[in-house]
Amino acid sequence: MSGGLWYWVRRRLTPTGWAVVTALVVTGAVGTDIDNTVTYQTFALMFAVLVFAFPCSFWFRGKFSATRELPRVGTVGQPLPYHIRVKNLTAKPQTGLTLLENLEDPRPGYRDWIGFHRAEGRRVRPFRIAERRVRNPFRLATVKEAAIPPMLPQGEAEARGEILPLRRGILRFHGVTVARPDALGLFRSFIRVPAPQKVLILPKRYALPPVALPGSLRYQEGGVALAAHVGSSEEFVALRDYRHGDPLRHIHWRSWAKTGKPIVKEYEDEFFVRHALVLDTFDEEPNSEVLEEAVSVAASFACTILTQESLLDLLFVGNQSYCFTAGRGVGSSDQMLEVLASVQHCPDKKFEVLAQMVMNHVAVVSGCICVLQRWDEVRRKFIEKLKALEVPLLVLIIVPPGGGISGAGGPLLESAGAMHVLEVRKVEEGLRKL
Repeated sequence: MSGGLWYWVRRRLTPTGWAVVTALVVTGAVGTDIDNTVTYQTFALMFAVLVFAFPCSFWFRGKFSATRELPRVGTVGQPLPYHIRVKNLTAKPQTGLTLLENLEDPRPGYRDWIGFHRAEGRRVRPFRIAERRVRNPFRLATVKEAAIPPMLPQGEAEARGEILPLRRGILRFHGVTVARPDALGLFRSFIRVPAPQKVLILPKRYALPPVALPGSLRYQEGGVALAAHVGSSEEFVALRDYRHGDPLRHIHWRSWAKTGKPIVKEYEDEFFVRHALVLDTFDEEPNSEVLEEAVSVAASFACTILTQESLLDLLFVGNQSYCFTAGRGVGSSDQMLEVLASVQHCPDKKFEVLAQMVMNHVAVVSGCICVLQRWDEVRRKFIEKLKALEVPLLVLIIVPPGGGISGAGGPLLESAGAMHVLEVRKVEEGLRKL
């Protein structure tokens, strides 16, 4: 209730209105002693002005239509400019208008809200107030108000909008609000125009230094054909005479017709690098900073690896187990970023599900990049198993602000530089040291 009221007040009051309200509060506090000060007269004047202006703000009449020109995707933390075409559907000119966006209601359900505050309480000691950091993980984006140029009757105008996405996923627009201040310029009148639309917000990415990724060339069943389409063929090399035992599907019928003898297509096996990007999504908190940074780190590696001549398998667990392959024609970095934009936390499954999935997949990969949300006994055993199979590893552990990992790194201590601890809010600094 309080959140909705604050949202209504922030949109209704103009900057001048905020100044009058502030003056009203100050004069009301100072002017209580009416025998020794005349400040109460100023309070009465401010109050009368507000009482007069508020009902006047509901006299605005008009009819409009609006069309946005949104890009297909945006990125967390990066301004997203776009254009909005507004049409005046009345027979009167319209001036002094402002455009406000109506986004999806960001207020969480009670379970998510109480879960977030309990997690914050566990993370910060109550008596160390200086450690507390106010944040709203449910806020979707910040939107700038857009000024609408004057419009003639039945005329159109173009406004320039800009939003700053704060969360990845689908950002939904429910409509726009055309606002006009009252005669005193204190309150704004609203006319809401339905204009549903949505845009996909991709996770934040970090610039990575040149990283020697784990693994080397390995034989891939299917060769380049695996990258062009999912199949079990090999890379075409040349034509040659038929030999006993060659499969009939390799016969080149056009050459046979020309030469009068059977000719087959010769293929060659291909070796190339294939990495597994393992993302740990097992967290009880739905809007955890650690999970968001883990997704951002995974997205950063996805963009970097897919600029090389290699395949990348993204493995994670949500409502089910997922393996998404990209690179060398199979998929693009944009597609993988779209997958990562939709990753959610997994509170009802155990890490062993992901571990088993990776073990079943590890035979075809050259190396593994593991992005973990914590370092505990289960994850340590998982890394030990991969090390025992001689799989080249790069392990990145995301920890809360001021946190760290306890216990020995196990077999990773034998490989200098194989394990890196990245602290939330210092992730970019940590990635530069890779």
